[in-house]
Amino acid sequence: MKNIVYSLSILFWTANVFAQVATNYQKPPKEILELVDVQRAPSVMMDSKKQTIVYTYTPMYMTIEQLSQPEMKLAGQRINPKLNISSGIKFIEKIEVQLNRTGTPKMVQGFPSNPQITALQWSPNEKYIACGLVTDKGMELWVIDLATQTAKKLTEATLNANLGSAFVWFPDSKNLMVHKVPANRNAFVDVLQAVPAGPSISVSDGSTGQNRTYPDMLKNAIDEQNFETMASSELWKIDVTGAATLWKEAGLYMRESFSPDGNYLLVNTISKPFSYIVPWSRFGVKTEIYSASGKLVQEVENRPVLDKIPKGFMAVENNKRSIQWRNDEAATLVYVVALDGGDPQKKVDFRDEVFTWKFPFTKGTEQSLLKTPQRFGGITWGRADVCIVYDSWYDTRNEKTYLFNPSKPNSDLKVLFDRNSQDEYANPGDFETVKNLFNRYVLQLEGMNTLMIGDGFTEKGQFPFVNQFNLETKKTKTLYRSTYTDKMEEIVAVLDLKKGDLMVRIQSQTEYPNYFTRKMAGKAAPIAITNFKNPFTSMIGVSKEVIKYKREDGLELSATLYLPAGYDKTKKEKLPMVMWAYPQEFKDKNSASQTTTNPNEFVFPFYGSPIYWVTRGYAVLDEAAFPIVGEGDAQPNDTFLDQLVSNAKAAIDAVDNLGYIDRTKVAVGGHSYGAFMTANLLTHSNLFAAGIARSGAYNRTLTPFGFQGEERNYWEAKETYNIMSPFNSAEKMKTPLLLIHGENDNNPGTFPIQTERYYQALKGLGAPVRYVVLPKESHGYAAKESVLHVLWEQDQWLEKYLKPKK
Repeated sequence: MKNIVYSLSILFWTANVFAQVATNYQKPPKEILELVDVQRAPSVMMDSKKQTIVYTYTPMYMTIEQLSQPEMKLAGQRINPKLNISSGIKFIEKIEVQLNRTGTPKMVQGFPSNPQITALQWSPNEKYIACGLVTDKGMELWVIDLATQTAKKLTEATLNANLGSAFVWFPDSKNLMVHKVPANRNAFVDVLQAVPAGPSISVSDGSTGQNRTYPDMLKNAIDEQNFETMASSELWKIDVTGAATLWKEAGLYMRESFSPDGNYLLVNTISKPFSYIVPWSRFGVKTEIYSASGKLVQEVENRPVLDKIPKGFMAVENNKRSIQWRNDEAATLVYVVALDGGDPQKKVDFRDEVFTWKFPFTKGTEQSLLKTPQRFGGITWGRADVCIVYDSWYDTRNEKTYLFNPSKPNSDLKVLFDRNSQDEYANPGDFETVKNLFNRYVLQLEGMNTLMIGDGFTEKGQFPFVNQFNLETKKTKTLYRSTYTDKMEEIVAVLDLKKGDLMVRIQSQTEYPNYFTRKMAGKAAPIAITNFKNPFTSMIGVSKEVIKYKREDGLELSATLYLPAGYDKTKKEKLPMVMWAYPQEFKDKNSASQTTTNPNEFVFPFYGSPIYWVTRGYAVLDEAAFPIVGEGDAQPNDTFLDQLVSNAKAAIDAVDNLGYIDRTKVAVGGHSYGAFMTANLLTHSNLFAAGIARSGAYNRTLTPFGFQGEERNYWEAKETYNIMSPFNSAEKMKTPLLLIHGENDNNPGTFPIQTERYYQALKGLGAPVRYVVLPKESHGYAAKESVLHVLWEQDQWLEKYLKPKK
């Protein structure tokens, strides 16, 4: 491969002179570099019994050359047109299989050297794993036999993964349904060279349809043609020996789902016309039931393009939605219909109605199952007389969990839990599930007793638990609760309830997370399953603690404070400090004041983290709580700026009161909404000496139909939108600000033009600002060259504005 050198575009202010320079990628100082260039521990996959363990090895970062492969942007999707997969994927380089919890991992044999593996998928019987192997021609289908730890190629490089998964297992675990590029596929049209036949025209019929800002939408007829070429696949049935049969001719297939018994297949096919304002996932879709042999059985729904959904986070389409199979029956379809037309502004007794439709799926035999007072959130199936139903409502942050008897349609929903979704201290945990005879996950039941596993956040710390919960009496019995105060324990699964065996993951600030088995009772030490080593040994000795403090209105807050290794807390040398945060909206102060950070979590530096600078002599305040609270009828954002500044002041005061910092040498930073926060703090307070804002949005009139947790549109809350936009107050901003943005940002609302226009405003008004554009990068930064350069930029900025001059 040829060497490719990209120059970063950097614009900066110095001595009232505007300049634009190009520079090659730089590397941060040694203390930071050695934390970036490490061997990553493998990711872990396990079967349902947590017996077979699969280790996948993926590099920490891509290279800029990998990120520079051909790319097409169509209908919200970014694809590599040569390889027919989403662009920017990090591939697995190596796979190991451990056949039991005490066994030895063995390398999977059969793959070519230096493989690029992706999309691992267990077979229903968990004897195989299907995967894609990407070559320079495209993606091949391979299957791993777990018993022999060998991989076998099933197809040539003809798979089409442009709309997500390119394959799905048949329930028999012997065959796969595979998306393949049509044999007579048309070539892609070069948009830049094509001669247009006319203008692109969009028309509104006068009906209301409010959509948030989406990137990479279709723009013209050529884009439509290319999208259809990209999305078209033939469906093939391929068995584990490689024998292949054409199952269905080419179409725009976006999802297939087998009935639990394997006799029927639910097929979703994109239909025209396409939209220029919403992504492909909201295009028109025809949903049909086919027999396993490929015969059309019944049409379920033919929904139009979803570009006119009512306003609000609880708004939904006015069609059949959430169409899926019932896990505890052979072939029963389940779907939901909105009783309010999908409009949360309408006053109704029930928001949603759930229907079932049994084989042979004759029109008119659909049966109403239940109605939910709030927006339907899902069902955990159990058995014929037991299932768990969920609903929620965003505006009140309320969520309810119900017991329901599906054998008695439209009988009463019995409330099990009624809570604020943001109240983590009251979180009862999640129901444990097991595989049934169809290899589908259902509620684990013994009579009316079930198990619940929870994170266990409390006022005194985090203590994960396993509870036995009786669905009839609602009585809870604690079977296990972690007692660690110097480690962090996560409960992975209950392995054997009668024997009291658990699988857990344990870590500490300096001990890398590893898997263990342990007993729920007794004092026996956990038994290690994995033995991953700490790759960040230079962080040993760094002080980490979760500090708690109050803001001026009495709201309790918290943050994680890091101090350099060897720092003397008695002498209290005044350090410069880097503070990193991300605002979050709440509807009540109780939830906003809760601490969900465990001080014993392993210190894992990653590209977006500020932790690196503790090795450079800074105090670092990470995950500083920045709640924005609006109780009752009040909207959180109506007092956004006041609460933002109050949060920041409280955090600085807390560390200053400990005596560790020079409060005149504090920088604030954030990514995305955190960058938006940073620009506002520098504009509307004098608390900071510098700021770092990565991939943010600064002008809310460019996101007029809502942003983050704001449901109101610009015309309903003009004052809020305008006041919250730092772009509108650019003349007030005089604090040094480092702006960084990926040139290909595909996050809704943070288009690169946001930073470009904000920089131009600051530059024109004489603010000290530096603007770095990262070639090929999206909202998150993937290439190692980009990551190292961003760390260098941030380090240079902090050294310049926070370190005292000598």
